[in-house]
Formats: sequence, structure tokens, C-alpha cells
Amino acid sequence: MAELEKMTLRSQLPSTIRLASGNGHELAKGNPVPTARWKSSPMVKKSASVAADKMRPAAGWEIFLAGISTGKSVVEYRGNRNIYTQGQPADSLYFVGRGKVKLAVSSFDGKEAIVATLDAGEFFGEGCLAGQPFRTATAISVEDCTLTRVEKPILARMLRDEKGLAEMFVTHLLSRIIRYEADLVDQIFNSSEVRLARMLLLLSHFNKDSKTETVVAGISQEHLAQMVGTTRSRINHFMNKFRKLGFIDYKSRKMTVHSGLLNVVRHPGDGD
Repeated sequence: MAELEKMTLRSQLPSTIRLASGNGHELAKGNPVPTARWKSSPMVKKSASVAADKMRPAAGWEIFLAGISTGKSVVEYRGNRNIYTQGQPADSLYFVGRGKVKLAVSSFDGKEAIVATLDAGEFFGEGCLAGQPFRTATAISVEDCTLTRVEKPILARMLRDEKGLAEMFVTHLLSRIIRYEADLVDQIFNSSEVRLARMLLLLSHFNKDSKTETVVAGISQEHLAQMVGTTRSRINHFMNKFRKLGFIDYKSRKMTVHSGLLNVVRHPGDGD
């Protein structure tokens, strides 16, 4: 059975490594933070001086967002800033127009895990639409980013009234479910070496036509350890191994992934 699951995962890799990741988990604790306080956290609130290309999300959301006149705001965050924290009221969604965002969950005993890294064109915080009263993860800007915040009642009404938007929204969520299924199989059956290789391919948006791709900026070995579910020392060991084999390169604080890394996922050995 385990071998069958591994074969299934390897056959799905070309189609799954490009799928968007999202916040599938959220926990609840904490106190409400009024919207009026937000201006102290973002770098800049919406203003006419913000360039249009920084404000426009990808993946077709721009037309939908342009049609919202109330209940919407555009905010910018510098890197490594909390957008919202675990336990705050879940009252809105965010669409990523520029930059990267990571979602992290903390346990009551202080352990942390990164459950998703989001790119431009993706959204997060959708749990509020399913009745989640509080945020179950902390959203953190990995780098400078521009987000569009839409209040829950506004988006809920538009999803109910606009068929095209609802179809696009559901398609995006179904893609996430496929990704989560692949993540679960990966976590159960594969070694930490294979899980790391797959995570690097995901973070670099590698696909079947790629030769080299750059991993999203701001992802440290500690972050990778939290994503993969192993120790930082093991991540360091495998990263050095991948570099010696020519699967990855480091230049100017950027990491490049080469197609040879696919072999680690397609033909897993007996890694730890």
C-alpha cells in the first residue's frame, strides 16, 4: 500500500507542484482588534500614490475587486510583519497583489509550524466564510507586500449573487484540497529528504517545462524545517547534499532549484 501511494504521489507531482498553498488550519484564542487600529501595523494604507501594478492582484481577481466600492481596503506591509495573529476575530479575506505571505500556527506549548506560503494571486483568511469566529493561524509578510482586504459580508454576498466569481473561488479552493491531499501522502510515506525536495519544488513553482527556478525569497532553513516536519540540522544536511549534487545553487542570497531535484522525488532512496 505504501509503495502504491508513493507511485501515486510521484505521478501527480508535475500537476501538484504548481498548485497554490493556503490556510487549511486555523485555531482560536485572543481578543478582538478593532479595524481602526490597523493603521499602526501596515506600512501604508490605501492611497492614490500607490502604483497600480502594486495594487493589482493576479489570477483574475482584479476585475472582481475593482467592482467593490465599500468594505474593501488596500494595505501594504513591510517584510516580517504580522498581518493578523492567531486568535483575532476572523472578519475578512485578503488577496495577495504583490509579495509573499506565510501562515504559521502556534500550539499552546509554544511550538510553531508554517502551514502555507502564499504568492501573488492567492487569497487567505477564507475560513471566516465557513463560520470560523477567530483566526486559527498567524499571517506574516515574508517580504514587502500589497494586499487587498475584503470584509466578510461583502464577499459572502458577491459569492451568492455572482456565479462567475463563485466558480473561480471554488476552483481555487479545490486546487488547495488536491495540494493538501498530496501533502498528507508526502508526510505519511516519504522521508524528510524527499519532503524537503518536494517543498523546494513547490516554493519555486517548478513545473514539467522548468529547467531552473528561483525559490521564494525570505525562506530560511528554520522555516523549511517547520514546513517539512524535521529538525534544522537535518535540513542543513540535505541542503548541503543537494548543493553538492548540483540540484540547487546559492547566489546573492537567492536559491535556484535545478531540474535534477525532481529525481529525488521521482526516485526516492532510503533517506531519513
